[in-house]
Amino acid sequence: MTKESCLSEYDRLEPALPGLRDLRRRAIARFGELGFPTGREEEWRFTDVSPVAERDFPHPDEEPDASEVEELASGPLAKSQLAFVDGLYAPEFSSPPHGVTAESLGDLLDRNPAAVEPFLGRTDGGAFAALNTALFRDGAFVRVPRGTAVAEPLHLIFLSTTRAKPFAAHPRILAVVEEGASIRIAECHAGGTSPHLTNAVVELEVGEGAHVDWSKIQREGPEAYHFATVQVRQARGSVFASHSISLGAALSRNDLGVLLDGEGAECSLDGLYELGGTQLADNHTTIDHAKPHGTSRELYKGILDGRSRGVFDGRIVVRPGAQKTDAIQTNRNLLLSAGALANTKPQLEIFANDVKCKHGATIGKLDPDVLFYLRSRGIGREEAQRLLIHAFACEVLDAVPVAEVRERLEEYLLDLVSRKAGV
Repeated sequence: MTKESCLSEYDRLEPALPGLRDLRRRAIARFGELGFPTGREEEWRFTDVSPVAERDFPHPDEEPDASEVEELASGPLAKSQLAFVDGLYAPEFSSPPHGVTAESLGDLLDRNPAAVEPFLGRTDGGAFAALNTALFRDGAFVRVPRGTAVAEPLHLIFLSTTRAKPFAAHPRILAVVEEGASIRIAECHAGGTSPHLTNAVVELEVGEGAHVDWSKIQREGPEAYHFATVQVRQARGSVFASHSISLGAALSRNDLGVLLDGEGAECSLDGLYELGGTQLADNHTTIDHAKPHGTSRELYKGILDGRSRGVFDGRIVVRPGAQKTDAIQTNRNLLLSAGALANTKPQLEIFANDVKCKHGATIGKLDPDVLFYLRSRGIGREEAQRLLIHAFACEVLDAVPVAEVRERLEEYLLDLVSRKAGV
């Protein structure tokens, strides 16, 4: 998937892509200028994207075999769900909720592009975001009307099938939550045991006094490559919570940017990455305090085994005039093997003088004293390890507000840590 092959792919697909001609042309020109990132760039020095840049991942010409992912699409959240298979809307697996707009973004662009053009393409997330803007065919559009409280969580599930040749999906999510509204959204990426690329972009507008709780679960196949760019803008008095769980894919990269663009806005970012073998997960976050009285809390945790690599790069920016900002950032990593490696870089950039900000990071192994204590109480070594690993992860998992998602994650993680501990 060299830069040249991506440009050719755009020329091939452009006549059939839904709407946004000018925006797409600007985006592919931007990608042409940037090309794929390399290790010479500070933001990418720990993440080698050559497995993607040196291999072709075209849009598939054949329709997906939706029956392959039917079981994954019929989980406990299927009653309020938009489903996508290999990047395309799957109405047979979808049950759009009442009282809120939730529909295929591709269909809407064909019918009425003016409804979404003002909100799309506001992010400058680099090469992968530009490539998504140029090539995306479908995705989800969610709009919550002013003052509406959505009771049921909305499930946005993106499923990949197993194909004979590598392929790419570039899904897009645009969500607009208006003043005083509230919603819980669970975004899930799963399936696919053959090589494939997911290159996703999320743009979220959180209106004045609105509340949004967003959970993202990535558990794609072992030969998947997952890149995601998320841009959130918060208005005055709004509340945004993010829960990012990375369990699958050979290589995953999450770029999450939150702009607190209204006085008194609050955000919390939680993340968990559980890795083994040669997996790599890279989490880059930016919390931009642009207005006074903003509050942010951030906690990312990594569990690394085998020869896996975990990367955390978090920035908190406090702009001039953003007085009374209160921000805390923490990254903790648990290494289960001698070959695992964690790279962490928490950062504070403060340009105001009346703030409370702090950050910290830790990298360590299971505490031998705690293991000894548990074993002295009659608990076997493997079971003691399992308990400590699970306890480490639960600080993040317990914050996931959607019970069905939280319970499924706990079951999945318990199975993983049991196998690691040999139970």
